[in-house]
Amino acid sequence: MNIATILHETFALEDQVALITGGTGVLGGAMARGMAAAGAKVGIIGRHAERAEQVAAEIEAAGGIALPLPADVLDRTQLEAGRDRALAAWGRIDILVNAAGGVVAGATVNEEDAFADMPRSGFEQALALNLTGTVLPCQVFGAIMGEQGRGSIINISSMAADRAITRVVGYSAAKAGIDNFTRWLAVELAHKHGEGLRVNAIAPGFFIGEQNRRLLLNEDGSLTARGRAIVERTPMGRFGAPDELVGTAIWLASPGARFVTGVVIPVDGGFSAFSGV
Repeated sequence: MNIATILHETFALEDQVALITGGTGVLGGAMARGMAAAGAKVGIIGRHAERAEQVAAEIEAAGGIALPLPADVLDRTQLEAGRDRALAAWGRIDILVNAAGGVVAGATVNEEDAFADMPRSGFEQALALNLTGTVLPCQVFGAIMGEQGRGSIINISSMAADRAITRVVGYSAAKAGIDNFTRWLAVELAHKHGEGLRVNAIAPGFFIGEQNRRLLLNEDGSLTARGRAIVERTPMGRFGAPDELVGTAIWLASPGARFVTGVVIPVDGGFSAFSGV
């Protein structure tokens, strides 16, 4: 067997079914496109039906196979409807990427704010979107993987889970929960369903997305003070590009990671390794 064959059998995702929550966003969309290019059939889960249809159409125009599955990750009924559509179309679910989430304005504390004044509703909204919005898809789609005895779940964590990053208190707490939940679920599924079910997480560093663009970049594209502070603390000296998450996602989903479960992989340009000195 030559090296090309070995690499193909180790990392290809042909005939795998991958569902991506937050697949209409920048990072989720990049991973959806990457998995489709690796041969997976991809379901695009997002709240906005038109955007899900657009991403699916773009994947198919590039030669991939995709299906829009509009659903809110906090609505179990909608998730179950998406599950049923995916099963009707493809018969199985092999990969779940939980990329839905984001910063909630009401759960941030800026320099001029007092932490004591942060509304409980904002904090609870941040926990729901980022943590509950990962737990529910794991329940709905993970149950199918349990029946199959096989599957790979990839949660999306953050640098904010392990490091204190100013302002984003609700997001940080939720992402810290993602790390613990990833480890817990990895143990739970392996114990109850065997070695074929794996759960891991990716912790992206700083990427420019729709939510943080104005916080990190000025209108002329130059760095804001916060953007400059982040780049200075990233040894590679730049923000990440969305497609730089794809290789790690494909590896974690593929047979190449068949003995990897319960880990959180940083993709951060060295941010988590640097003390600042």
